[in-house]
Amino acid sequence: MALSVPGYSPSFKRPPETLRLRRKRGRSLGAASPTEERPEPATRRAALTAGLPLRPFPAAGRGGGGGGPTVSRRNPFARLDNRPRAAAEPPNGPSRGQQEAPGPFLDSNQENDLLWEEKIPERTAITELPQTPHVSFSESDIPSSESTELPVDWSIKTRLLFASSQPFTWADHLKAQEEAQGVIQHCRATEVTLPQSIQDPKLSTELRCAFQQSLIYWLHPALSWLPLFPRIGADRKMAGKTNPWSNDETLQHILMSDWSVSFTSLYNLLKTKLCPYFYVCTYQFTVLFRAAGLAGDDVVTALISPTTRGIREAMKNEGIEFSLPLIKESGHEKRKASGTSLGHGEEQAVSDEDEEESFSWLEEMGVQDKIKKPDVLSIKLRKEIHEVQMDHRPESVVLVKGTNTFTLLNFLINCKSLIATSGPQAGLPPTLLSPIAFRGATMQMLKARSVNVKTQAPSGYRDQFSLEITGPIMPHSLHSLTMLLRSSQSGSFSAGLYTHEPTAVFNICPPKDKVLDKEAVHEELANCGLHPKTLDHLSRTPILGKSSLRHVEMSDYIYNWRS
Repeated sequence: MALSVPGYSPSFKRPPETLRLRRKRGRSLGAASPTEERPEPATRRAALTAGLPLRPFPAAGRGGGGGGPTVSRRNPFARLDNRPRAAAEPPNGPSRGQQEAPGPFLDSNQENDLLWEEKIPERTAITELPQTPHVSFSESDIPSSESTELPVDWSIKTRLLFASSQPFTWADHLKAQEEAQGVIQHCRATEVTLPQSIQDPKLSTELRCAFQQSLIYWLHPALSWLPLFPRIGADRKMAGKTNPWSNDETLQHILMSDWSVSFTSLYNLLKTKLCPYFYVCTYQFTVLFRAAGLAGDDVVTALISPTTRGIREAMKNEGIEFSLPLIKESGHEKRKASGTSLGHGEEQAVSDEDEEESFSWLEEMGVQDKIKKPDVLSIKLRKEIHEVQMDHRPESVVLVKGTNTFTLLNFLINCKSLIATSGPQAGLPPTLLSPIAFRGATMQMLKARSVNVKTQAPSGYRDQFSLEITGPIMPHSLHSLTMLLRSSQSGSFSAGLYTHEPTAVFNICPPKDKVLDKEAVHEELANCGLHPKTLDHLSRTPILGKSSLRHVEMSDYIYNWRS
Protein backbone atom coordinates (compact mmCIF):
# COMPACT_ATOMS: atom_id res chain seq x y z
CA MET A 1 0.00 0.00 0.00
CA ALA A 2 3.07 2.24 0.18
CA LEU A 3 3.20 2.49 -3.66
CA SER A 4 1.78 5.64 -5.17
CA VAL A 5 -0.96 4.94 -7.69
CA PRO A 6 -2.43 7.94 -9.49
CA GLY A 7 -6.09 8.52 -8.85
CA TYR A 8 -6.26 5.87 -6.14
CA SER A 9 -7.70 6.60 -2.72
CA PRO A 10 -7.28 3.64 -0.31
CA SER A 11 -9.45 5.13 2.45
CA PHE A 12 -12.31 6.07 0.11
CA LYS A 13 -12.66 9.39 1.91
CA ARG A 14 -12.65 11.25 -1.45
CA PRO A 15 -13.69 8.85 -4.24
CA PRO A 16 -11.82 9.77 -7.41
CA GLU A 17 -13.51 10.92 -10.56
CA THR A 18 -12.42 7.74 -12.31
CA LEU A 19 -14.77 5.74 -10.09
CA ARG A 20 -17.77 7.59 -11.44
CA LEU A 21 -16.51 7.20 -15.00
CA ARG A 22 -16.12 3.49 -14.45
CA ARG A 23 -19.71 3.21 -13.22
CA LYS A 24 -21.04 5.14 -16.23
CA ARG A 25 -18.96 3.02 -18.63
CA GLY A 26 -20.21 -0.14 -16.90
CA ARG A 27 -23.83 0.82 -17.39
CA SER A 28 -23.37 1.68 -21.06
CA LEU A 29 -21.41 -1.48 -21.79
CA GLY A 30 -23.89 -3.63 -19.90
CA ALA A 31 -26.83 -2.17 -21.80
CA ALA A 32 -25.17 -2.62 -25.20
CA SER A 33 -23.70 -6.10 -24.93
CA PRO A 34 -24.17 -7.96 -21.64
CA THR A 35 -21.95 -10.85 -22.68
CA GLU A 36 -19.10 -8.72 -23.94
CA GLU A 37 -16.06 -8.53 -21.66
CA ARG A 38 -15.52 -4.96 -20.49
CA PRO A 39 -12.08 -3.33 -20.58
CA GLU A 40 -10.35 -2.37 -17.37
CA PRO A 41 -9.48 1.30 -16.72
CA ALA A 42 -5.82 2.32 -16.63
CA THR A 43 -6.05 3.17 -12.94
CA ARG A 44 -7.35 -0.29 -12.11
CA ARG A 45 -4.66 -1.98 -14.18
CA ALA A 46 -2.00 0.05 -12.40
CA ALA A 47 -3.40 -0.94 -9.01
CA LEU A 48 -3.52 -4.62 -9.93
CA THR A 49 0.05 -4.43 -11.23
CA ALA A 50 1.13 -3.00 -7.88
CA GLY A 51 -0.44 -6.00 -6.11
CA LEU A 52 -3.23 -4.09 -4.40
CA PRO A 53 -6.42 -6.08 -3.55
CA LEU A 54 -9.43 -4.59 -5.32
CA ARG A 55 -13.09 -5.45 -5.52
CA PRO A 56 -14.27 -7.02 -8.79
CA PHE A 57 -16.50 -5.12 -11.18
CA PRO A 58 -20.26 -5.36 -10.73
CA ALA A 59 -21.91 -7.86 -12.98
CA ALA A 60 -22.56 -6.65 -16.50
CA GLY A 61 -26.19 -7.61 -16.44
CA ARG A 62 -27.09 -5.49 -13.40
CA GLY A 63 -27.91 -2.24 -15.15
CA GLY A 64 -29.16 -3.45 -18.50
CA GLY A 65 -31.47 -6.15 -17.30
CA GLY A 66 -29.39 -8.89 -18.92
CA GLY A 67 -29.37 -12.44 -17.73
CA GLY A 68 -25.80 -12.42 -16.42
CA PRO A 69 -25.11 -13.49 -12.83
CA THR A 70 -25.27 -10.77 -10.21
CA VAL A 71 -22.80 -10.34 -7.36
CA SER A 72 -24.08 -9.24 -3.96
CA ARG A 73 -22.47 -5.92 -3.09
CA ARG A 74 -21.09 -4.93 0.26
CA ASN A 75 -20.53 -1.61 1.96
CA PRO A 76 -17.34 -0.22 0.33
CA PHE A 77 -16.54 1.91 3.38
CA ALA A 78 -16.22 -1.08 5.75
CA ARG A 79 -12.78 -2.11 4.43
CA LEU A 80 -10.75 -1.69 1.28
CA ASP A 81 -10.67 -5.39 0.38
CA ASN A 82 -14.23 -6.17 1.52
CA ARG A 83 -14.86 -8.54 -1.30
CA PRO A 84 -18.22 -10.26 -1.77
CA ARG A 85 -18.49 -13.88 -0.74
CA ALA A 86 -18.57 -14.99 -4.39
CA ALA A 87 -15.13 -13.52 -5.11
CA ALA A 88 -12.23 -15.82 -5.82
CA GLU A 89 -10.21 -17.04 -2.84
CA PRO A 90 -6.52 -17.90 -2.76
CA PRO A 91 -5.73 -21.33 -4.19
CA ASN A 92 -4.46 -22.64 -0.84
CA GLY A 93 -7.92 -22.71 0.73
CA PRO A 94 -11.49 -23.52 -0.28
CA SER A 95 -13.74 -20.74 -1.40
CA ARG A 96 -16.37 -19.41 0.91
CA GLY A 97 -19.02 -20.61 -1.48
CA GLN A 98 -17.73 -24.16 -0.96
CA GLN A 99 -17.56 -23.79 2.80
CA GLU A 100 -21.11 -22.56 3.26
CA ALA A 101 -24.22 -21.87 1.34
CA PRO A 102 -26.08 -19.07 3.05
CA GLY A 103 -29.08 -17.31 1.66
CA PRO A 104 -28.90 -14.08 -0.30
CA PHE A 105 -29.33 -11.99 2.87
CA LEU A 106 -27.23 -11.93 6.02
CA ASP A 107 -28.35 -10.81 9.41
CA SER A 108 -26.31 -8.24 11.30
CA ASN A 109 -24.57 -10.84 13.49
CA GLN A 110 -23.43 -12.92 10.53
CA GLU A 111 -22.15 -9.85 8.70
CA ASN A 112 -20.20 -8.79 11.77
CA ASP A 113 -18.67 -12.27 11.93
CA LEU A 114 -17.49 -11.96 8.32
CA LEU A 115 -15.95 -8.55 8.98
CA TRP A 116 -14.20 -9.97 12.06
CA GLU A 117 -12.67 -12.73 9.92
CA GLU A 118 -11.36 -10.25 7.38
CA LYS A 119 -9.84 -7.95 9.99
CA ILE A 120 -7.91 -10.81 11.69
CA PRO A 121 -6.27 -12.99 9.01
CA GLU A 122 -4.64 -15.26 11.61
CA ARG A 123 -8.04 -16.45 12.83
CA THR A 124 -9.29 -19.66 11.21
CA ALA A 125 -12.37 -19.29 9.07
CA ILE A 126 -15.71 -20.50 10.39
CA THR A 127 -16.65 -23.63 8.48
CA GLU A 128 -20.39 -23.39 8.94
CA LEU A 129 -22.86 -20.71 9.89
CA PRO A 130 -25.94 -21.71 11.90
CA GLN A 131 -29.17 -21.96 9.97
CA THR A 132 -31.23 -20.73 12.92
CA PRO A 133 -31.24 -17.07 13.98
CA HIS A 134 -28.14 -16.18 15.95
CA VAL A 135 -28.76 -15.82 19.71
CA SER A 136 -25.88 -14.91 22.00
CA PHE A 137 -25.81 -16.25 25.55
CA SER A 138 -23.50 -15.50 28.41
CA GLU A 139 -21.81 -18.29 30.32
CA SER A 140 -24.72 -18.52 32.71
CA ASP A 141 -27.14 -18.80 29.76
CA ILE A 142 -25.75 -22.13 28.59
CA PRO A 143 -28.35 -24.88 29.09
CA SER A 144 -27.55 -27.30 31.86
CA SER A 145 -27.24 -31.03 31.55
CA GLU A 146 -30.44 -33.03 31.71
CA SER A 147 -31.74 -33.63 35.22
CA THR A 148 -34.88 -34.79 36.97
CA GLU A 149 -34.65 -31.90 39.47
CA LEU A 150 -34.20 -28.16 39.18
CA PRO A 151 -31.47 -26.30 41.09
CA VAL A 152 -32.72 -24.37 44.10
CA ASP A 153 -33.50 -20.73 43.33
CA TRP A 154 -33.77 -18.34 46.32
CA SER A 155 -34.76 -15.30 44.28
CA ILE A 156 -38.32 -13.94 44.28
CA LYS A 157 -40.12 -14.23 40.97
CA THR A 158 -42.63 -11.62 39.86
CA ARG A 159 -44.15 -13.63 36.99
CA LEU A 160 -44.23 -17.18 35.67
CA LEU A 161 -45.42 -18.01 32.17
CA PHE A 162 -45.97 -21.72 31.53
CA ALA A 163 -46.63 -23.07 28.03
CA SER A 164 -47.77 -26.54 27.01
CA SER A 165 -49.42 -28.45 24.20
CA GLN A 166 -52.07 -29.60 26.69
CA PRO A 167 -54.71 -27.21 28.07
CA PHE A 168 -54.62 -25.55 31.49
CA THR A 169 -58.41 -25.40 31.83
CA TRP A 170 -58.18 -27.36 35.08
CA ALA A 171 -56.67 -24.23 36.73
CA ASP A 172 -59.72 -22.04 35.98
CA HIS A 173 -62.90 -21.45 37.97
CA LEU A 174 -62.28 -23.50 41.08
CA LYS A 175 -65.39 -24.59 42.90
CA ALA A 176 -66.09 -23.15 46.34
CA GLN A 177 -65.45 -26.52 47.95
CA GLU A 178 -62.12 -26.94 46.12
CA GLU A 179 -61.00 -23.45 47.12
CA ALA A 180 -61.90 -24.04 50.76
CA GLN A 181 -60.17 -27.43 50.74
CA GLY A 182 -57.01 -25.88 49.32
CA VAL A 183 -56.94 -23.24 52.07
CA ILE A 184 -57.42 -25.90 54.76
CA GLN A 185 -54.65 -28.03 53.25
CA HIS A 186 -52.31 -25.05 53.35
CA CYS A 187 -53.12 -24.11 56.96
CA ARG A 188 -52.72 -27.68 58.14
CA ALA A 189 -49.63 -28.29 55.96
CA THR A 190 -51.29 -31.33 54.42
CA GLU A 191 -48.97 -33.40 52.26
CA VAL A 192 -50.49 -34.07 48.83
CA THR A 193 -48.91 -36.70 46.58
CA LEU A 194 -50.10 -36.75 42.95
CA PRO A 195 -49.61 -39.57 40.44
CA GLN A 196 -46.94 -39.18 37.78
CA SER A 197 -49.55 -38.51 35.09
CA ILE A 198 -53.20 -37.47 35.40
CA GLN A 199 -55.42 -38.59 32.53
CA ASP A 200 -58.10 -35.90 32.86
CA PRO A 201 -56.76 -32.98 34.95
CA LYS A 202 -60.01 -31.01 34.73
CA LEU A 203 -61.87 -33.72 36.66
CA SER A 204 -59.13 -34.15 39.29
CA THR A 205 -60.34 -32.47 42.48
CA GLU A 206 -57.10 -33.40 44.21
CA LEU A 207 -55.07 -31.52 41.59
CA ARG A 208 -57.24 -28.39 41.74
CA CYS A 209 -57.10 -28.28 45.56
CA ALA A 210 -53.32 -28.71 45.50
CA PHE A 211 -53.08 -25.87 42.95
CA GLN A 212 -55.05 -23.60 45.28
CA GLN A 213 -52.76 -24.64 48.15
CA SER A 214 -49.60 -23.70 46.21
CA LEU A 215 -50.83 -20.15 45.46
CA ILE A 216 -51.14 -19.02 49.10
CA TYR A 217 -48.61 -16.79 50.83
CA TRP A 218 -48.63 -14.48 53.88
CA LEU A 219 -48.02 -10.76 53.90
CA HIS A 220 -47.64 -7.83 56.32
CA PRO A 221 -48.68 -5.05 56.13
CA ALA A 222 -51.69 -5.63 53.91
CA LEU A 223 -53.13 -2.56 52.16
CA SER A 224 -55.34 -3.61 49.28
CA TRP A 225 -54.99 -0.34 47.37
CA LEU A 226 -51.17 -0.33 47.47
CA PRO A 227 -48.82 -2.75 45.69
CA LEU A 228 -46.51 -3.84 48.52
CA PHE A 229 -44.16 -5.89 46.36
CA PRO A 230 -41.71 -5.09 44.94
CA ARG A 231 -40.68 -2.15 47.11
CA ILE A 232 -37.42 -1.26 45.34
CA GLY A 233 -38.24 1.14 42.52
CA ALA A 234 -41.98 1.09 43.28
CA ASP A 235 -42.44 4.86 43.69
CA ARG A 236 -43.95 5.23 40.23
CA LYS A 237 -46.58 2.53 40.87
CA MET A 238 -47.44 4.02 44.26
CA ALA A 239 -47.58 7.61 43.06
CA GLY A 240 -51.03 9.12 43.44
CA LYS A 241 -52.21 6.46 45.90
CA THR A 242 -53.79 7.44 49.20
CA ASN A 243 -51.32 7.30 52.11
CA PRO A 244 -52.83 9.01 55.16
CA TRP A 245 -49.84 8.07 57.35
CA SER A 246 -47.32 10.14 55.37
CA ASN A 247 -47.97 13.27 57.47
CA ASP A 248 -49.39 11.62 60.60
CA GLU A 249 -46.64 10.67 63.06
CA THR A 250 -49.09 8.92 65.40
CA LEU A 251 -50.30 6.65 62.61
CA GLN A 252 -46.72 5.97 61.54
CA HIS A 253 -45.84 4.94 65.10
CA ILE A 254 -48.80 2.52 65.21
CA LEU A 255 -47.87 0.96 61.85
CA MET A 256 -44.25 0.55 62.92
CA SER A 257 -45.23 -0.94 66.28
CA ASP A 258 -47.43 -3.56 64.60
CA TRP A 259 -44.69 -4.29 62.09
CA SER A 260 -42.13 -4.83 64.86
CA VAL A 261 -44.43 -7.36 66.55
CA SER A 262 -44.92 -9.25 63.27
CA PHE A 263 -41.20 -9.18 62.46
CA THR A 264 -40.30 -10.53 65.91
CA SER A 265 -42.96 -13.23 65.59
CA LEU A 266 -41.49 -14.37 62.26
CA TYR A 267 -37.96 -14.50 63.63
CA ASN A 268 -39.07 -16.57 66.64
CA LEU A 269 -40.81 -19.04 64.32
CA LEU A 270 -37.67 -19.22 62.20
CA LYS A 271 -35.41 -19.78 65.18
CA THR A 272 -37.58 -22.64 66.47
CA LYS A 273 -37.63 -24.14 62.93
CA LEU A 274 -41.39 -23.68 62.53
CA CYS A 275 -40.82 -21.25 59.65
CA PRO A 276 -38.37 -22.20 56.88
CA TYR A 277 -37.54 -18.69 55.63
CA PHE A 278 -38.99 -15.23 55.09
CA TYR A 279 -38.18 -11.96 53.29
CA VAL A 280 -38.01 -8.37 54.53
CA CYS A 281 -38.51 -6.01 51.57
CA THR A 282 -37.59 -2.36 52.13
CA TYR A 283 -37.47 0.49 49.66
CA GLN A 284 -33.64 0.23 49.61
CA PHE A 285 -32.75 -3.44 50.06
CA THR A 286 -34.16 -6.95 50.63
CA VAL A 287 -33.26 -9.34 53.46
CA LEU A 288 -33.62 -13.13 53.28
CA PHE A 289 -33.71 -14.97 56.63
CA ARG A 290 -33.20 -18.75 56.41
CA ALA A 291 -33.61 -21.35 59.13
CA ALA A 292 -30.75 -23.61 60.13
CA GLY A 293 -30.54 -26.59 57.79
CA LEU A 294 -31.59 -24.81 54.59
CA ALA A 295 -29.12 -24.09 51.76
CA GLY A 296 -26.54 -26.29 53.50
CA ASP A 297 -26.06 -23.97 56.51
CA ASP A 298 -26.13 -25.34 60.07
CA VAL A 299 -27.10 -21.97 61.64
CA VAL A 300 -29.65 -19.25 60.98
CA THR A 301 -28.44 -17.00 58.15
CA ALA A 302 -29.47 -13.65 56.71
CA LEU A 303 -28.54 -12.24 53.30
CA ILE A 304 -28.93 -8.51 52.58
CA SER A 305 -28.83 -7.11 49.05
CA PRO A 306 -28.09 -4.54 47.78
CA THR A 307 -26.25 -2.64 50.50
CA THR A 308 -24.44 0.68 50.76
CA ARG A 309 -21.42 1.80 52.68
CA GLY A 310 -23.67 3.68 55.09
CA ILE A 311 -25.67 0.54 55.97
CA ARG A 312 -22.52 -1.51 56.43
CA GLU A 313 -20.95 1.14 58.66
CA ALA A 314 -24.13 1.32 60.76
CA MET A 315 -24.09 -2.47 61.17
CA LYS A 316 -20.46 -2.35 62.28
CA ASN A 317 -21.27 0.31 64.83
CA GLU A 318 -24.00 -1.95 66.24
CA GLY A 319 -21.49 -4.77 66.67
CA ILE A 320 -23.00 -7.00 63.94
CA GLU A 321 -20.41 -9.37 62.52
CA PHE A 322 -20.92 -9.95 58.80
CA SER A 323 -19.01 -10.88 55.68
CA LEU A 324 -19.03 -9.88 52.01
CA PRO A 325 -19.02 -13.28 50.24
CA LEU A 326 -18.35 -11.86 46.77
CA ILE A 327 -15.47 -9.58 47.79
CA LYS A 328 -11.95 -10.93 48.17
CA GLU A 329 -10.51 -9.06 51.12
CA SER A 330 -7.11 -8.71 52.69
CA GLY A 331 -6.58 -9.51 56.35
CA HIS A 332 -7.07 -5.91 57.51
CA GLU A 333 -10.23 -5.47 55.41
CA LYS A 334 -11.63 -8.70 56.79
CA ARG A 335 -11.07 -7.45 60.32
CA LYS A 336 -12.92 -4.26 59.47
CA ALA A 337 -15.79 -6.04 57.67
CA SER A 338 -16.23 -8.50 60.50
CA GLY A 339 -17.87 -5.73 62.50
CA THR A 340 -15.67 -6.18 65.55
CA SER A 341 -15.03 -2.83 67.18
CA LEU A 342 -11.35 -1.98 67.37
CA GLY A 343 -10.11 0.82 69.54
CA HIS A 344 -8.84 3.96 67.87
CA GLY A 345 -5.29 3.21 68.91
CA GLU A 346 -5.42 -0.39 67.69
CA GLU A 347 -6.92 0.65 64.35
CA GLN A 348 -4.26 3.33 63.90
CA ALA A 349 -1.54 0.79 64.72
CA VAL A 350 -2.91 -1.65 62.15
CA SER A 351 -3.06 1.12 59.57
CA ASP A 352 0.54 2.19 60.24
CA GLU A 353 1.68 -1.42 60.01
CA ASP A 354 0.01 -1.84 56.62
CA GLU A 355 1.61 1.36 55.34
CA GLU A 356 5.09 0.27 56.44
CA GLU A 357 4.65 -3.07 54.66
CA SER A 358 3.39 -1.42 51.49
CA PHE A 359 6.40 0.93 51.18
CA SER A 360 9.13 -1.42 52.42
CA TRP A 361 10.14 -2.29 48.85
CA LEU A 362 11.10 1.36 48.24
CA GLU A 363 13.64 1.19 51.06
CA GLU A 364 15.10 -2.02 49.63
CA MET A 365 15.69 -0.21 46.31
CA GLY A 366 17.11 2.83 48.09
CA VAL A 367 14.72 5.32 46.50
CA GLN A 368 12.44 5.97 49.45
CA ASP A 369 13.57 9.61 49.68
CA LYS A 370 13.12 10.35 45.96
CA ILE A 371 9.49 9.18 45.69
CA LYS A 372 6.74 11.06 47.45
CA LYS A 373 4.63 8.77 49.59
CA PRO A 374 0.85 9.30 49.66
CA ASP A 375 -0.39 10.64 52.94
CA VAL A 376 -2.77 8.80 55.25
CA LEU A 377 -5.76 10.86 54.12
CA SER A 378 -5.34 10.02 50.43
CA ILE A 379 -4.98 6.30 51.24
CA LYS A 380 -8.14 6.42 53.32
CA LEU A 381 -10.06 8.23 50.56
CA ARG A 382 -8.91 5.67 48.01
CA LYS A 383 -10.21 2.83 50.19
CA GLU A 384 -13.50 4.63 50.73
CA ILE A 385 -13.95 5.14 46.98
CA HIS A 386 -13.46 1.40 46.46
CA GLU A 387 -16.11 0.66 49.08
CA VAL A 388 -18.59 3.11 47.54
CA GLN A 389 -18.09 1.76 44.01
CA MET A 390 -19.70 -1.57 44.91
CA ASP A 391 -22.79 0.05 46.48
CA HIS A 392 -26.13 -1.02 44.99
CA ARG A 393 -24.38 -3.82 43.08
CA PRO A 394 -24.71 -7.60 43.57
CA GLU A 395 -21.16 -7.64 44.96
CA SER A 396 -22.39 -5.62 47.96
CA VAL A 397 -24.42 -8.58 49.31
CA VAL A 398 -23.89 -9.07 53.05
CA LEU A 399 -24.04 -12.39 54.92
CA VAL A 400 -24.92 -12.53 58.64
CA LYS A 401 -24.74 -15.82 60.55
CA GLY A 402 -25.76 -17.32 63.85
CA THR A 403 -26.53 -15.14 66.85
CA ASN A 404 -25.68 -12.03 64.87
CA THR A 405 -29.02 -12.42 63.07
CA PHE A 406 -30.77 -11.56 66.35
CA THR A 407 -28.66 -8.41 66.62
CA LEU A 408 -29.63 -7.69 63.00
CA LEU A 409 -33.29 -8.06 63.98
CA ASN A 410 -32.96 -5.36 66.65
CA PHE A 411 -30.94 -3.20 64.27
CA LEU A 412 -33.65 -3.33 61.59
CA ILE A 413 -36.42 -2.59 64.09
CA ASN A 414 -34.62 0.49 65.42
CA CYS A 415 -33.07 1.66 62.12
CA LYS A 416 -34.67 4.97 61.13
CA SER A 417 -33.38 4.77 57.54
CA LEU A 418 -35.39 1.58 57.05
CA ILE A 419 -38.46 3.69 56.23
CA ALA A 420 -38.60 6.36 53.55
CA THR A 421 -39.07 9.91 54.81
CA SER A 422 -40.41 11.31 51.56
CA GLY A 423 -42.12 10.15 48.41
CA PRO A 424 -45.01 7.71 47.94
CA GLN A 425 -43.47 5.20 50.40
CA ALA A 426 -42.96 7.72 53.20
CA GLY A 427 -43.84 6.28 56.61
CA LEU A 428 -44.71 2.82 55.21
CA PRO A 429 -43.03 -0.12 57.04
CA PRO A 430 -41.16 -2.78 55.02
CA THR A 431 -43.04 -5.72 53.52
CA LEU A 432 -42.80 -9.11 55.25
CA LEU A 433 -43.27 -12.17 53.00
CA SER A 434 -43.54 -15.67 54.44
CA PRO A 435 -44.71 -19.13 53.29
CA ILE A 436 -46.49 -19.71 56.64
CA ALA A 437 -48.78 -17.71 58.92
CA PHE A 438 -47.37 -15.39 61.58
CA ARG A 439 -48.72 -12.79 63.97
CA GLY A 440 -50.43 -9.91 62.18
CA ALA A 441 -50.09 -11.55 58.73
CA THR A 442 -52.74 -11.55 56.02
CA MET A 443 -53.36 -14.49 53.70
CA GLN A 444 -52.86 -13.56 50.04
CA MET A 445 -53.20 -15.43 46.76
CA LEU A 446 -51.03 -15.41 43.68
CA LYS A 447 -53.00 -14.51 40.55
CA ALA A 448 -53.43 -17.28 37.98
CA ARG A 449 -54.78 -16.91 34.44
CA SER A 450 -54.86 -19.39 31.57
CA VAL A 451 -54.85 -18.34 27.91
CA ASN A 452 -55.41 -20.38 24.77
CA VAL A 453 -54.01 -19.10 21.46
CA LYS A 454 -53.46 -20.49 17.97
CA THR A 455 -49.95 -20.42 16.59
CA GLN A 456 -48.86 -20.97 13.01
CA ALA A 457 -47.32 -24.32 12.20
CA PRO A 458 -46.05 -25.86 8.94
CA SER A 459 -49.26 -27.86 8.58
CA GLY A 460 -51.58 -24.98 9.47
CA TYR A 461 -52.50 -23.73 12.94
CA ARG A 462 -52.12 -25.50 16.25
CA ASP A 463 -53.34 -24.73 19.75
CA GLN A 464 -50.87 -23.29 22.25
CA PHE A 465 -51.92 -23.20 25.91
CA SER A 466 -50.35 -21.00 28.55
CA LEU A 467 -50.74 -20.38 32.28
CA GLU A 468 -49.62 -17.09 33.81
CA ILE A 469 -48.86 -16.71 37.54
CA THR A 470 -48.17 -13.22 38.93
CA GLY A 471 -47.27 -11.93 42.38
CA PRO A 472 -44.38 -12.43 44.82
CA ILE A 473 -43.55 -16.03 43.89
CA MET A 474 -41.27 -17.46 46.57
CA PRO A 475 -39.04 -20.56 46.19
CA HIS A 476 -41.51 -23.02 47.75
CA SER A 477 -44.31 -21.88 45.40
CA LEU A 478 -42.10 -22.30 42.34
CA HIS A 479 -41.19 -25.85 43.33
CA SER A 480 -44.81 -26.76 44.19
CA LEU A 481 -46.11 -25.44 40.85
CA THR A 482 -43.52 -27.35 38.84
CA MET A 483 -44.45 -30.56 40.71
CA LEU A 484 -48.14 -30.00 39.87
CA LEU A 485 -47.48 -29.31 36.18
CA ARG A 486 -45.26 -32.38 36.01
CA SER A 487 -48.37 -34.48 36.68
CA SER A 488 -51.04 -32.41 34.92
CA GLN A 489 -49.10 -31.83 31.67
CA SER A 490 -47.71 -35.39 31.42
CA GLY A 491 -44.12 -34.28 31.95
CA SER A 492 -44.00 -31.82 29.05
CA PHE A 493 -44.06 -28.03 29.47
CA SER A 494 -41.87 -24.95 29.33
CA ALA A 495 -41.73 -21.87 31.54
CA GLY A 496 -40.37 -18.34 31.41
CA LEU A 497 -39.38 -17.00 34.83
CA TYR A 498 -39.18 -13.27 35.60
CA THR A 499 -36.94 -12.45 38.57
CA HIS A 500 -36.94 -9.53 40.99
CA GLU A 501 -33.33 -8.68 40.15
CA PRO A 502 -32.10 -7.48 43.59
CA THR A 503 -32.85 -10.97 44.95
CA ALA A 504 -30.97 -12.95 42.26
CA VAL A 505 -27.74 -12.75 44.27
CA PHE A 506 -29.34 -14.78 47.08
CA ASN A 507 -28.27 -17.88 45.11
CA ILE A 508 -24.62 -17.48 46.06
CA CYS A 509 -22.95 -20.30 47.97
CA PRO A 510 -20.59 -19.08 50.71
CA PRO A 511 -18.05 -21.58 52.10
CA LYS A 512 -19.64 -24.20 54.37
CA ASP A 513 -18.13 -25.33 57.64
CA LYS A 514 -19.49 -28.86 57.38
CA VAL A 515 -21.82 -31.07 55.36
CA LEU A 516 -25.22 -31.54 56.98
CA ASP A 517 -27.08 -34.81 57.38
CA LYS A 518 -30.23 -34.63 55.23
CA GLU A 519 -32.22 -36.96 57.44
CA ALA A 520 -31.48 -34.87 60.52
CA VAL A 521 -32.44 -31.69 58.67
CA HIS A 522 -35.76 -33.18 57.54
CA GLU A 523 -36.53 -34.36 61.04
CA GLU A 524 -35.80 -30.96 62.60
CA LEU A 525 -37.78 -29.02 59.96
CA ALA A 526 -40.64 -31.51 59.68
CA ASN A 527 -43.11 -28.99 61.15
CA CYS A 528 -42.07 -25.96 59.09
CA GLY A 529 -45.13 -26.19 56.84
CA LEU A 530 -43.46 -27.32 53.62
CA HIS A 531 -43.99 -30.44 51.53
CA PRO A 532 -41.22 -33.00 52.22
CA LYS A 533 -40.03 -32.84 48.59
CA THR A 534 -39.97 -29.05 48.71
CA LEU A 535 -38.05 -29.17 51.99
CA ASP A 536 -35.52 -31.56 50.45
CA HIS A 537 -35.22 -29.21 47.48
CA LEU A 538 -34.57 -26.10 49.62
CA SER A 539 -32.05 -27.86 51.84
CA ARG A 540 -29.68 -28.30 48.90
CA THR A 541 -26.67 -26.09 48.36
CA PRO A 542 -27.30 -23.30 45.82
CA ILE A 543 -25.33 -23.54 42.57
CA LEU A 544 -26.65 -20.61 40.51
CA GLY A 545 -24.31 -17.96 41.96
CA LYS A 546 -25.33 -14.39 41.17
CA SER A 547 -27.81 -15.52 38.51
CA SER A 548 -31.26 -17.11 38.73
CA LEU A 549 -33.46 -19.40 36.69
CA ARG A 550 -34.76 -17.67 33.53
CA HIS A 551 -36.11 -20.51 31.43
CA VAL A 552 -37.18 -24.05 32.31
CA GLU A 553 -38.25 -26.78 29.93
CA MET A 554 -39.44 -30.28 30.79
CA SER A 555 -39.64 -33.02 28.21
CA ASP A 556 -40.41 -36.64 29.09
CA TYR A 557 -40.07 -35.74 32.79
CA ILE A 558 -36.51 -34.43 32.25
CA TYR A 559 -35.61 -30.80 33.03
CA ASN A 560 -33.48 -28.47 30.96
CA TRP A 561 -32.92 -25.03 32.44
CA ARG A 562 -31.15 -21.80 31.64
CA SER A 563 -30.12 -19.02 34.01
